[in-house]
Amino acid sequence: MSTIAVIGHLTLDAVDGEPPRPGGGVFYASRALARLGADADVAASCAAADKAALLPPLEAFGLPVRWYESSTTTAYSFRYEGDRRIMSQDAVGDPWTSERAVEAAGDARWVNVCALVRTDFSPQTLSALAEGGRRLLVDAQGFVRTPALGTLRTDAQIGDVLRHVSILKLNDEEAETLVGSADPGRLGALGVPEVIFTLGARGSWVISGRLVEHVAASPVRAPIDPTGAGDAFAMAYLVRRIEGAEPVEAAHAASAAAGELIAGRGPG
Repeated sequence: MSTIAVIGHLTLDAVDGEPPRPGGGVFYASRALARLGADADVAASCAAADKAALLPPLEAFGLPVRWYESSTTTAYSFRYEGDRRIMSQDAVGDPWTSERAVEAAGDARWVNVCALVRTDFSPQTLSALAEGGRRLLVDAQGFVRTPALGTLRTDAQIGDVLRHVSILKLNDEEAETLVGSADPGRLGALGVPEVIFTLGARGSWVISGRLVEHVAASPVRAPIDPTGAGDAFAMAYLVRRIEGAEPVEAAHAASAAAGELIAGRGPG
């Protein structure tokens, strides 16, 4: 029995016209958990035609990996206009059925649901995952994104999915989509027991009950690739919470760990 199950689609990410590389929350969360030495299993999905390209880099992190076939592989293209990232959704993978997701989660106490688009995990699938005492950590990005192909579109039409969530991770764009503001004080209205609101170099906020507290970002002096930084923060936060740390303590530890991980100085 693993403590954490990581479930989601692998992606083909084409950045600034370069050849596609592996990506997706399941990829970056697994990288972080492996470097943290966490007790975790991974369930990843992509098309059979892309398995040989995408699965070995994931398996190289050293965590147990189970592959599930999707008729298509989720794919994204990125380009930059100054500091602004323009993102296109080029393909969307099959929805995870309740049966498949529950099988993938097994006896894990926690499930990191790596949704990339809202059709990946339906409310019914999330409900099934939450049965038996499992607790869910999700990234809001996967629920605000519509499945439409082309320029990435988001909206707040997420239904009641958050009622199944124990820890929600989101950034300022996702907060503005969901509650109309990046004011951390308004995120308690989402009704999730714990919210980690990440703002990159501006640090993060922890919102839990009446607690609304800012945590400064740890300085990173080495050149970094920020891709997956949010996943690294969320996984380090989850590991510390499982170990017994209180939310703010866990966020401080996650800030330091995420800085080390994205700078390539983390363990593993």
